[in-house]
Amino acid sequence: MIVMKFGGTSVEDAKAIKTLTEIVKKEIPRKPIVVVSACSGITNQLLRTAQLAGAGSKEEALQMIAQIESRHKKIIKELFDAEMTKFLNKHITAQTEELVRLAGGVAVLGELTPRSLDTFAAYGERFSSFIIHHYFESQKIKSFWVDARSFMSTDDQFTKANVQFPVTEQKLREIVQPKIHNGYVVMTQGFIGSTQNGITTTIGRGGSDYSAAIIGSLLNAEEIQIWTDVDGILSADPTIVKDAKKIKIMSFNEASELAYFGARVLHPETILPAVKKNIPVRVLNSKNPNSSGTMIVSKPKIDKKCIVKSIAYKEGITLINIVSTRMFLAHGFLENIFDVFHKYQTIVHTITTSMVSVTVTIDNVKYLAQIVRDLKQFSTVTVAEKKAIVCIVGDNLRNSPGLAVKMLSPISDININMISQGASEINLSFVLDEEYVDDVVARLHKELFSHAGDFPEIFE
Repeated sequence: MIVMKFGGTSVEDAKAIKTLTEIVKKEIPRKPIVVVSACSGITNQLLRTAQLAGAGSKEEALQMIAQIESRHKKIIKELFDAEMTKFLNKHITAQTEELVRLAGGVAVLGELTPRSLDTFAAYGERFSSFIIHHYFESQKIKSFWVDARSFMSTDDQFTKANVQFPVTEQKLREIVQPKIHNGYVVMTQGFIGSTQNGITTTIGRGGSDYSAAIIGSLLNAEEIQIWTDVDGILSADPTIVKDAKKIKIMSFNEASELAYFGARVLHPETILPAVKKNIPVRVLNSKNPNSSGTMIVSKPKIDKKCIVKSIAYKEGITLINIVSTRMFLAHGFLENIFDVFHKYQTIVHTITTSMVSVTVTIDNVKYLAQIVRDLKQFSTVTVAEKKAIVCIVGDNLRNSPGLAVKMLSPISDININMISQGASEINLSFVLDEEYVDDVVARLHKELFSHAGDFPEIFE
């Protein structure tokens, strides 16, 4: 059994859905579970609808809902005959009427809660999966549609709910596994789940990847496929580096670091369930199905030592420099610092220390004022915004003397605010002003990948 997850651009219109269907047909002997996202852009529209309703702009919210309804009905018209179009349009109309009532209720209350936001956001996957399921059937694929909320059990931390794995596994084995054994292609949704009381939740933006990995892990899939609109994971962002190389194979650790530090192909948490079960993850392109994609495995069997696999970056970073009010770092100073970040549930991405100071980076500034206020009780604090982290990733960084010099040489004219060697020993990252990101990534790629042709088993 395999899990095939298709992202928003892979289900964005009738043409994309037809392509998706042909891809799935070829994998039927491997017993696929298909996990789909909302059509490209729909989740953003649903969240915007919710925000408009919460702000009391009911008419604008209703206009947005009408646009969402129209787009799905257009897809239906292009995929089905008149009879099936009538049936599916009736279903979409019923769903949009629910949305209208929801928007009206939020507008009357004048308050948008996280719980309501999740209810809005979940409609995208519900629309797309129902349409694709019926298209599968029209193409003689034995398909079974299942609402992910019936098996993806979560807590009630709305907008970023935590999956309850034991309950989810039990429900998957009760609801989904028998259908797979009976020859069905199971169609379901990513991103959404429900509480024990049946209240709709979501597991965070980009959570469809995570959903697929959870399903694959709990049902012991032989492979998890992530279908996107690029040929795989690349050596750099192709919008910056036009000749970025496709990575044929890489380790779980490398992929996790890249996802965490801004690579846009994978959701940061996607890899975790697969790692635990040692299930290969393949990143593929629905716009170019013939590409072999990128295979992510526990330990790639590669003869040659390749030092660097990719360069990632993360913008919107804030740098906080914390200087001890004493002449040295007193006992408990670091503990006090991280108690503050823990108190405000703010993740620190990188950290460096000296005898008298600690410098950290964050990207969530929701509680920045409170964090600075608390830190100032025992230190001097300065804040610098509009920064970016550039991260070099590769399994062999730990065995590469002189890499830092090689990395910094082509950007010696750029002011670097901070350098950090990751605890995993497979990343080397530094912080700089956002405005230099494109230039720095391009220069580093030219320097570090000039010999990529020496590793044909890794780069394409």
